Amino acid sequence: MINQSMGPKDWAMLVVLSFLWGGSFFFIGVAVTELPPLTIVTLRVGLAAIALWAVLLIAGYEIPKSIKVWRAFLVMGLLSNALPFSLIAWGQTHIGAGLASIINTTTPLFTILIAGAFLSDEHITAKKILGVIAGLLGATILIGPSSLLELGTNTLAQLAVIGAAISYGCATVFGRRFKTMGISPFNTAVGQVTTSTIILLPVVWFIESPYQLANPSTPVWLAVLALALFSTALAYILFFRILSSSGATNVVLVTYLAPVTASFLSWLILDEQLQGKHFIGMAFIGLGLAIIDGRLWAKLRR
Repeated sequence: MINQSMGPKDWAMLVVLSFLWGGSFFFIGVAVTELPPLTIVTLRVGLAAIALWAVLLIAGYEIPKSIKVWRAFLVMGLLSNALPFSLIAWGQTHIGAGLASIINTTTPLFTILIAGAFLSDEHITAKKILGVIAGLLGATILIGPSSLLELGTNTLAQLAVIGAAISYGCATVFGRRFKTMGISPFNTAVGQVTTSTIILLPVVWFIESPYQLANPSTPVWLAVLALALFSTALAYILFFRILSSSGATNVVLVTYLAPVTASFLSWLILDEQLQGKHFIGMAFIGLGLAIIDGRLWAKLRR
């Protein structure tokens, strides 16, 4: 059984995870100036896998040897990285990043529906649905409602990003099994990025021919390394820790926090001005998170 309401430790890890994934927008923004999207994705998971394997071997962690476990890692790598990353990369060649980001924030809704259907301890409740709607509204306001003007055009591209959100939801629910299998969050992260790399290598080799690309500049390599080490390797260790303790519904709330932290980092580092819509969007996201967590409303009722 998991904790339906997250404790302070899980909330702290979720906030750190949101900074790691929110910061990935900066690193990707630098990397795409010289590298195509699937090449960035493959480098991201491949370098993360190398780093995590180095830690695993140096620290003397036990390497999972069961075929059953590695088969589960393969499914997780496909659902969590290879499939959604590829769908989003293709979708964003036809629709804007703003609309893709808004569609991606439907991930908690799909996760709640899938978890409610397959997990006995994560039921679908009116509170969860209301919290998801409030968070989705907040993310839309924060990213920019003007992005919704693209709805109805490039339908296949929009469906691809929706497919990525569904894939993320399936992956999060599927990932619950690693706790019952006795696999630690660290080993789960290692297995996922390893199998993701194995899946993506032949895809990127034939589609983007990275061996023909010019050697990227130093800033691009630094951005890719940061993306791999912080926004992937460390981020997935935190992700699976939260998933094992607080469940699928709670861990995907990071989808709402990531735009907030991205806006904060833009203000802090790039000196971008925060507008009224940003604060309104953050308020709705905070409301959605509070509704799903439930403890504030319980105290107010008492």
